Amino acid sequence: MDDSERKETWDEFHELVNMKPAELEKWLESAQSQSAGQHKDGGESTGHASGRRIVDLLRAKKGDLSDGDYQHMRKVTGYVRRHLTQRPSGDVRDTRWRHSLMNWGHDPLAWTRGGIL
Repeated sequence: MDDSERKETWDEFHELVNMKPAELEKWLESAQSQSAGQHKDGGESTGHASGRRIVDLLRAKKGDLSDGDYQHMRKVTGYVRRHLTQRPSGDVRDTRWRHSLMNWGHDPLAWTRGGIL
C-alpha cells in the first residue's frame, strides 16, 4: 500500500468511525453490543471482534500502523458504508442495525447527542 492509499484510508476511517476509543470500549462491554451481529459457533461476533481492534487502531500512532492495520481500516469503512445504505425506517435508537454499526465504531445517531432527535 503506497502513501496516498494510506492517507485516503486513514482519512476515510477517521471520518466514518465517529466513536471515541473509551466510548467504543464501554459499548463493547454491553449486552446489546455482544448480542449484535453474526456469531460463529456461539462465540464473539465478527463486528464485536472488529470493534476491539478498532479501539487499538484509534489509539495507535499513525506511524506504527502496518499494512494489515490499514487493510482492517478499509474493511471497517466498507462495512459502515454498506450498512448505512440499509437504514431501516422509523426510530433506530434501539435496533440491531444501529448496534451492529456501533460495534464497527460508527454510531449513526452521533449527531443527535446534543439532545436533538
